[in-house]
Amino acid sequence: MSSELAFSLRGVGAAVSGSFALRDVSFELPTGYVMGLMGANGAGKTTAIRCLLGMRGFETGEIELLGHRVPGPVALRQDVGVVLHRTYFVGDWRLAEVERALRPFYDRWDRARYRQLLADFGLDLRARVKDLSRGMAVKLMIAVALSHQARLLVFDEPTSGLDPATRDELAGIIGDFLLDEGHSVLFSTHITSDLDRIGDYLTLIHEGRIAATGTKDEILDAYRVVRGGPDDLSEPVGVQLIGLRRTPAGTQALVRTGEAGLLSGDVLVEAPTLEEIAVHIGARANRRDPHPGASGGTSRRPRPDVGRQDRGSSMSARETA
Repeated sequence: MSSELAFSLRGVGAAVSGSFALRDVSFELPTGYVMGLMGANGAGKTTAIRCLLGMRGFETGEIELLGHRVPGPVALRQDVGVVLHRTYFVGDWRLAEVERALRPFYDRWDRARYRQLLADFGLDLRARVKDLSRGMAVKLMIAVALSHQARLLVFDEPTSGLDPATRDELAGIIGDFLLDEGHSVLFSTHITSDLDRIGDYLTLIHEGRIAATGTKDEILDAYRVVRGGPDDLSEPVGVQLIGLRRTPAGTQALVRTGEAGLLSGDVLVEAPTLEEIAVHIGARANRRDPHPGASGGTSRRPRPDVGRQDRGSSMSARETA
């Protein structure tokens, strides 16, 4: 695996339960960037993360994490910090006890760093885990991850239920973490606004399959939203209508940018938001429909405002059926 990649999943398949499974899941993140993993609840985001972290097995494909094949050496866990949507610490522990319990498991644990982070986050060492607010519990998990000098932070739905001010503060924390170009972030969420500021790369997963993956700009450039009257967008030739919505007031769909010019002049064609892309792709009735993506290539682009400079290369936006 290239040292320039924080992680890579290639053709990963994993049976979960019932008819749901991960199928041919492939995406990767260069070191030093933020990957936003988007999808509706139950789309497969958490399962993909569990496979990446070696927390569950997979039947096909391969995964590499920070230069190691998964499952990797136990020591690899010291380089990964995990922040979940709810705290995984014992509720009756005080924050000083959290440190005493975790410190023996990390060779690079920094006691001074932990206590400074708690102070910076407004957390009291004497507070009990169970008494923390939702936002404070997320900050505690971040403090733990940063105190053992993790190289990769993995966030699984951390902002669900957080107020806008706390979510904005979390974006600033991630920006500070990325000041070190050896650090990377995987940020799973179904709240697309979280990724408008911090996302460099995006992967959209739908029903256990990768619908699109690439840089944020490539994903946005690959699609257009089209709107028309109630009788418009009726089986246009050569155009796939993704997530078509038809109401008495009008119609709306997502199309590939290269196909938008084939539509009649009676419809309105606009650049989409991340939320519109996620909603329309998530609504696809037939995931087996051919849905090729945009050609990408290597480019240099300005990074979002996360407090550090651009490091360069990108990967192409691509979708799989």
